[in-house]
Amino acid sequence: MDIAQTPAPAQPDGAPAPPPPVPSPRERLIDAATRLFCRYGVNSVGVDAIVAAAGTAKTTLYKLFGSKDGLVEAVLEREGRTWRTWFIAEIDGPGGSAADRLERVGAALKQWFSRDDFYGCPFINAVGESDKTDDRLRSLAIAHKKIVLERIAALCADAGCREPAEVAHTLGLIIDGAIVAALITRNTAVADTAGRACAVIVSGARA
Repeated sequence: MDIAQTPAPAQPDGAPAPPPPVPSPRERLIDAATRLFCRYGVNSVGVDAIVAAAGTAKTTLYKLFGSKDGLVEAVLEREGRTWRTWFIAEIDGPGGSAADRLERVGAALKQWFSRDDFYGCPFINAVGESDKTDDRLRSLAIAHKKIVLERIAALCADAGCREPAEVAHTLGLIIDGAIVAALITRNTAVADTAGRACAVIVSGARA
C-alpha cells in the first residue's frame, strides 16, 4: 500500500515543472518485487521476472540484496513500515478519545480491502508460503505485529480497558482474521463485521 504523495509545489506561470526524481536501482527493485510478490506470491516470482520489471541486471539485485531472500526481507520491511504508518494515521489522525480511535479500526480495514491492489497481508502470505521450520520470515511478521499491537494496547489502556494488552491481542486476532477473510472472499463487508466485533470486545473490557 502506497502512502499518498505530497503534491509538488505550484510552479510560477510559464515555468516548466521539474522532472520527477529518478528512482534508484534499489527502489526500482523493491517496487517491482513488491508488486509481483503481493500479487503472485514470493515463491511464484523468480529473479528474472523481478529484474525485468525493475529494468536492472541480476548482478545489481545480488549486489544490493545478496539474494532473493534479502530482497524479500527488504520488501517486507518497507511494506510493514508503510502499512503501519497508514493504519495508525487512519485511527489516530482525526483525533478524539481513545475509544473513538479504536472504533475506526473497521473503517480503516474497509478502506484497505476496497483497494484494487489489496492482496492480503504480505507477512501472513509470506509466512504461509515459507518453510514452516524457518523462523526468518516469522520473526519479521512478529516484529511488525508487535508494533501495531503496542499502539492498540496503548489506546485500550487510555480507553479504560482492563488488561489492555490482552484486549489488544484479541483485536489483533480479529484484524488478522478479517484480512484473510477479505482476501479469500473479496467481500469488503468483512471489515464491518470486524469493526463490530472489536467494539464488543472493547466495550466488554471497559464495563
